[in-house]
Amino acid sequence: MSDLSTRPYLIRAIFEWCVDSALTPYLAVRVNERTEVPHAYVKDGEIVLNISTGAVRNLELGNDYITCNGRFGGVSFDLIVPIDAVVGIFAKETGQGLVFQGEDTLPPEPEQPAKPQRPQLKIVK
Repeated sequence: MSDLSTRPYLIRAIFEWCVDSALTPYLAVRVNERTEVPHAYVKDGEIVLNISTGAVRNLELGNDYITCNGRFGGVSFDLIVPIDAVVGIFAKETGQGLVFQGEDTLPPEPEQPAKPQRPQLKIVK
C-alpha cells in the first residue's frame, strides 16, 4: 500500500474541469512557513489564488508543490504552495469544487485547539 496522497490528483482534476468548462479555478491556501505567497494578501492565515492560465505563468501542479508566477498589485511574485496547504479548489463563477478536510489537512497552529475530525473530502456547490 502506497502513502501517495490523492490530494494532488483531485486538485488537477478540478483544475482541468474548470479549464474545460471555461471557468476560473481558484485555490484556497492555508499559509504556513513553507508557503511562499505575498503576505500582504493573506487574511486570517489564508489566501485565495486565481490559478487560471490568464492569471499566472508557468503553472506546475505537482505531487508535492504547486508553483507558478503571478502578479499582485502589478508586482511579479513566484508562488510556492505545498500540496498539504491547499484547503480547496473551486470555480469562481459557480463555487463548485472540493474542500479538503480531515487528517491530511495541515495541523492547526500550536496555540489553537485541534478541530474535530471530519470527512476528508466535501463537495461544495
